[in-house]
Parts: sequence; structure tokens; C-alpha cells
Amino acid sequence: VQLQASGGGLVQAGGSLRLSCTGSAGLSAMGWFRRAPGKEREFVAAITRSGTIKDYADSVKGRFTISRDAAKTNLQMNSLKPEDTAVYYCAGQRMFSSIQNIARESTYHYWGQGTLVTVSS
Repeated sequence: VQLQASGGGLVQAGGSLRLSCTGSAGLSAMGWFRRAPGKEREFVAAITRSGTIKDYADSVKGRFTISRDAAKTNLQMNSLKPEDTAVYYCAGQRMFSSIQNIARESTYHYWGQGTLVTVSS
């Protein structure tokens, strides 16, 4: 399994970006995580294989939307803020364990290389 994240870039505050992660076919839950400069990696959003269950970090609720189809997993990011600046990683679970676990980094087996999102003020 090889996950490939793309779509990052430089955007002004209030703008939008759409991240995509290919290689997610056959994987269970898919998630997006991010690491801001000087901080630890944190959960952003996750979606189950069927797409019926989604989970978001409080900091992005109402602004970010995760979705997936057979080939890729997307993260639509709207109303971006400077504090959203980070390297964004997509990740996939080999098998589903529980709804509670889709937000836990330790339950993900596969990781993409990351894509940089920079939001200017």
C-alpha cells in the first residue's frame, strides 16, 4: 500500500484548498492528520470505509469536509486560518477496530508522505 497526498500550497486566510490522497482503495478507515511547526502531529478528520461515519477535530468542524470514493480520500478545507498551517498527512487503517479508534493515530498502519499547507494572514 502506497498512499500519496497532494493538493497543498500557499493560500490566504479565508481561502480554500482541497487535499487528495490516492492509494486508499481496499483500506478501512482513512484519516488526515497534521503537524504544525514545533508541534506534535494531531488528528484532523477521519472517515470509515463506507463513508457513513466521519469524525473531525473540534478546531476544523464546520470548515473541513472529508470524503472518499473507491480511488481516493479528499479533504476540502474552507475558511482557512493561519493556525491551519501544517504538513498534512493521509493515513489508512488495515482493518476497522472501532469508531472511537478512527481518530487515534496509533491505529493507522499506512501513511502518506505529507503535503504542506501554508495559510498567510
